[in-house]
Formats: sequence, structure tokens, C-alpha cells
Amino acid sequence: MVREHYIPIRVADLVGYLCNESGPMHNQTLTPDEQTAFRNFARVVTLHVHAVYQTEIRQLKDTYAPFDPDADPTPLTSPIGEHRTKALDHLFGTFVHLMSRANYRRLTRDEMELIMQGASDWGVDMDVAWDAFDKVEVFYRGKGAGKRVLRSWRWFWRKRETDVPTFSRVVVMFKQREHKRLGDDPNTKSVFLKLFKDIPQVDIEMLLPGGRIRMPKLERLKFGGSIGTSLAYLGWKLSSFPLLSLLGGFATGTLLLLWTPLALIAGYGYNTWYSFQSSRQTYTLQLTQSLYYQNLDNNGGVLFRLLDEAEEQEIREALLAYFFLWRYGGERGWTAAELDFYIELDLKKRVPAEVNFEIIDALNKLMRVGIVEKIDDRYRALPIDAAQEKLDTAWERYVRANESELAAEVAAIGKDKE
Repeated sequence: MVREHYIPIRVADLVGYLCNESGPMHNQTLTPDEQTAFRNFARVVTLHVHAVYQTEIRQLKDTYAPFDPDADPTPLTSPIGEHRTKALDHLFGTFVHLMSRANYRRLTRDEMELIMQGASDWGVDMDVAWDAFDKVEVFYRGKGAGKRVLRSWRWFWRKRETDVPTFSRVVVMFKQREHKRLGDDPNTKSVFLKLFKDIPQVDIEMLLPGGRIRMPKLERLKFGGSIGTSLAYLGWKLSSFPLLSLLGGFATGTLLLLWTPLALIAGYGYNTWYSFQSSRQTYTLQLTQSLYYQNLDNNGGVLFRLLDEAEEQEIREALLAYFFLWRYGGERGWTAAELDFYIELDLKKRVPAEVNFEIIDALNKLMRVGIVEKIDDRYRALPIDAAQEKLDTAWERYVRANESELAAEVAAIGKDKE
């Protein structure tokens, strides 16, 4: 199983089990007073992180507004010329960084083309028109295996279940350019964002517009073979007739003997071609129906959802790192490796995933606020009352901060992921 940075547990559930269950040394549950103190601490951490992310939401909304195809209301002014190009580059750069913070992985074009080779048993093989995009980015989070029901001709068309490698979440961001694959009037001014769930890895090309369904190899072989056979047969027959006989044959109709088998072969080729066209229409309908249920969000909604995921992830990491140092690290504290080991061991018992906890990221957050201190190579948490006071001070500082200070706070959180 692939180890992901993403922690698949809700913040409310995380706080609940940290308050009520034993730690790595066992028999170390919190007293009722300690539970109350930690719940208050978790609430303030959540509010603080949320307030910082609200600033980032406003910044991203302003950055995306000139390119949002669903903007309502639309901006009064939009950048043009060189300013629009710079704004577009800034939008894509900001989004790539956001995806990293939300623990998504970026797919390069080479990786995409390697994954897209062939088609799944229920999917289609498509050709992607990469030159139909000015910019395109694809990200995924979570690799797993889904179940699909198929009908197999080997088993008399009976239904059977099969395991399918999937991406749990896939995000696509692209800006189109004029291209014959996109129709007569494509939207080349907007930037489109799409979020999908449970996408078969080999069929990830289905998510990009302008794709063209390839004729299966067997169908191409049958179609090409029928054409080749027809031409070969015609050439062989014509070569066996003298020129005068051919001219006379056209006049008397004796060449009907030649055209009859030729028409049969040509008819077989047409039937093969028509069968593929019908299959393509069926595949297109299946694709539309499938993506209807697998689409989670679009355009501006994707930004809000991803920022919410990144915010929740920041809170989980901060709470886990502080809690384990506070409860189990003691006066001497733990090294980063020790803390990482115990948190991952605990998560392994509770969630159905192998989590690769980003310990340095979490510790940097806590040290920046001042509730964890580093002595040599060991980290030690402040007592929870002192940590609460530090958070209260940080909150007051945030409330009084101006726009540039808030931007600096957002940038500092982003650098923790680098």
C-alpha cells in the first residue's frame, strides 16, 4: 500500500479519540479536566488556522476571478495583454502550491502518457490532444483499488467483480486554445477546474476535453484487412483480363461476376466501420454517465473544497504533534524521528491507510506559534495552560494585523510544506 501524507480522519473524530483513548505507553488517558483543556486548545487551534485560511481564500478568489467561467458577478476590470499572461502564470503557480499543501501529487505529461497506455476492461482508449491546451495540470491523491462489475463473454456474459487500480481524487486544471478537437467556438479565455473521485488510473485521459476515442486494435485490423483484401482481389481479377475483354465486359455486363464478391468484402469492411461508430457512441454515453457520478466539483467550488482540505490537514498535523509531545514526550522531549514513529504507529491502528506523517511540517507550525521548543535535536511541548496563553496572544496579534502581515502569515504556512 502506498504511504500518503494525507490523514483520512475528521478533526472532530481526531479530538475525540485523543481525549478518550490510551497512548503508546497505555493507561495514559486524560482526566476530565485535561480533556476539557485539550478540547479548548483544539478549538482555538482550529479557529486560528481557519482565520489564516480565510485570508488565503480571499486572495485566491481575487486571483481566479478574471479566469472563472462561472463568475457571478464578473469583475469590473480584467487584466489584458502582458498583465493577463502574468496573472495566468501566477494563478497556476499558486494552485500548484495549494495542491502540495492539500497533499496532492502532481502528474507530469510523461507520467500521464505512461499511465494512459491502453484502456481498462470497461473503459475506452483515447488519444489526448495536448496541443489543445495553453496550460494543463493534473493532480491526484490516494491510490487504491475499486470494484467494478463486468460482463465477460468467456463466462457466457455473466456478471463478475474485478479489482481496478484507482486514484481516490483527481484534480484537473487547464486553459484551452483554438483547436479542431474543441469545436468551432471553444472558451479560450477561462481556466477550468475539475475535481473527480475514484477514477481508474488507466482511464485518467477521460478527464481532459478534446480526447478522441481510438479504434481498438482488433477492429482496426478487421477494417484494414477488409479494405486491403478488396483492393487485392480487384487488382488480381483485373490483371487476369485482357484490355479488350475488360472493355467488352463493361459493355456486356459480364464483370458483374467480379463485382459480386468484391461487394461482399467491401460490405464486411463497412459493417466493421459501422460497428466501431456504434461502439464509440456507446462508449461516449458510458463516459458521460460515469463522470456524472464521479464529478465532485467544478471551477471556483474546487478552490473552496481544496482550501478546506488543506486547512483540515494543517489542523490534524498540529493537534497530533502537540498532543503526543505534551502527553508522552515528558520533560526531556522527543526527537523528530521518535515523534514521527509514535504518531504513525498510532494512526496505523485507527485509519485504513498507511500514513506518512509530515513531522517537520507540523513541528515548524508549532514552533512558529511558540508552543513547542527545540533543545538540541529534541522537541518539547509547553504545558497546555501555557500553550493556550500563547495561542491567545497569537490570536490577538492576528486580529490587529494589517494586510501585509496577514499575507506573511499565509506565506509562512505555505513554506512549511516545502
